[in-house]
Amino acid sequence: MATSSGPQAGPARVLSTVDAAAIGAAAMLGAGVFSVFAPAALGAGAWLPVAIVIAGAVAYCNAISSARLAARHPENGGTYVYGRERLGEMWGYLAGWAFVVGKVASCAAIALTLAAYVLPGWETPVAVAVVVMLAALNLRGVYRSTLVIKILLVAVLAVLVTVFVAMVLSGRLAAVAEVDGMGPWPGSFGVLGSAGMIFFAFAGYARIATLGGEVRDPRTTIPRAITLALVGVSLLYLAIGTGLLIVLGRERLTTSTAPMVDAVRVAGFPMLVPFVVAAAVLACAGALLSLLLGVSRTVAAMASDGHLPRRLGIAHTRFGVPYRAEIAVAAVVVVLVVVGDLAEMIAFSAFGVLVYYAIANASALRLGPHEDRPPLIAPVGGLAGCVVLATSLPLPVVAIGTAVLGAGAGAWWLLHRTPSS
Repeated sequence: MATSSGPQAGPARVLSTVDAAAIGAAAMLGAGVFSVFAPAALGAGAWLPVAIVIAGAVAYCNAISSARLAARHPENGGTYVYGRERLGEMWGYLAGWAFVVGKVASCAAIALTLAAYVLPGWETPVAVAVVVMLAALNLRGVYRSTLVIKILLVAVLAVLVTVFVAMVLSGRLAAVAEVDGMGPWPGSFGVLGSAGMIFFAFAGYARIATLGGEVRDPRTTIPRAITLALVGVSLLYLAIGTGLLIVLGRERLTTSTAPMVDAVRVAGFPMLVPFVVAAAVLACAGALLSLLLGVSRTVAAMASDGHLPRRLGIAHTRFGVPYRAEIAVAAVVVVLVVVGDLAEMIAFSAFGVLVYYAIANASALRLGPHEDRPPLIAPVGGLAGCVVLATSLPLPVVAIGTAVLGAGAGAWWLLHRTPSS
C-alpha cells in the first residue's frame, strides 16, 4: 500500500548513456527505413547520401533543443507545452495541431508500407484493414499494445544488417561505377526535398529528451545519448540507402514499393524475403500501434484544453482510453490511405513534423542563460533547417499542408477572439 509519509518518489535514475541511446534508436528504427529511400531517391538521385546527412544534422539540432526544453518543462505534451509557455498559447496550439496533422499522415504512410511488403498491388485494402485492426486493439487499453514495440529494435536491426550483408556479398557494392559517379547535381530543391522526406525516418529521436528523470547525470547523459543514437542511426541509413541505390540502381529504387525485398532478390538471396517481410511487418505494426496511441492522446489532451471539440476527450468507462479520439484518428487515417499514396503521405508527414520542430527550436531560443540554454547553433540551425526542408518538399504538399495548418490557426483565432469581459 502506498503511504504519504514523504515526498512521492520519482522514477529511478538507472539508465546509462548507452541505455538512453538504445531507446532513442529503437524509436527511430521503425517503418521509415523500409520505405523512405525510394521516394527520396527520386529527388536526390545519386546524391541520396548527402540528403541523409542533412536530415540527420537537422534532427540533431532539434533533439538538442528539445532536450533542454524538456528539462525546463518536464510535463507531458512536448512542443505543445514548450510553445505555449515560451511563445504564447496560440503557438502551443499550432505545435499540437502540426503534430496531429503530421503524425496522422505518418500513420497512413506506415500502413501503406506494411501493406506493400505483405501484399503488393493490394496496398489500399490491406492498409485499411490494418488500421482498423490496430485501432481496435488500442481501444482495449494501452497494455495490449506494447509487446510488438518491445521487440522492434532487435527485429529491425537484425534485418537491416542482413540486407546490407546480402548486398555486400552480391558484389554490386564494389562496382560503384555502375551508379555513373554522383551524377548531375539535382538542384538544391531536389536534395533538400529528399532530406525533408528522409526526416520522416528519423522521427522518434526526441524520445531521448523525455528521459531526464530516468538517466544518471541527465545534463551530460542526454546530449551524449542523442549524439550516439543519431550518429549510429545516420551511419546505418547511409549504409542502407547507398547500398539500395547501388544494388537496385536509381530507376528501380524510385519505382520500388518494397525496396528491401527487391534488394535481397537482386543480390541473389531470395530465401531472405520472408524474413525481410516479417521484420517490416513487425516494425510497421509496432510503429503504427504507438502512433495511433500517441496521436489520439494528443487529440484528447487538446480537446480537454478546449482547443478541439471536448467530446473527443471523453474516456471509455471500462478501458479508460479516449475512444472517441481513437476512432476519429483512425477514421482520418483510413481516408488518407484511400486518397493518397505512400510518397505523398511521407512528404505530408514530414511537413507537419518539421513545422512542429520549428516551433520547438523557436521556443528554445527563448530560454534564458540561467535556464541551461543550448548553444545557439542548435536552435538557430534547427529552426532554419526545419523551415528550409519543409518548404523544399513537393509544392502540392507544401500548399496543402500550409492550408491545413492555416485552417487550424484560423479556428483557434475564432474560438479565442471573444474579448474578455
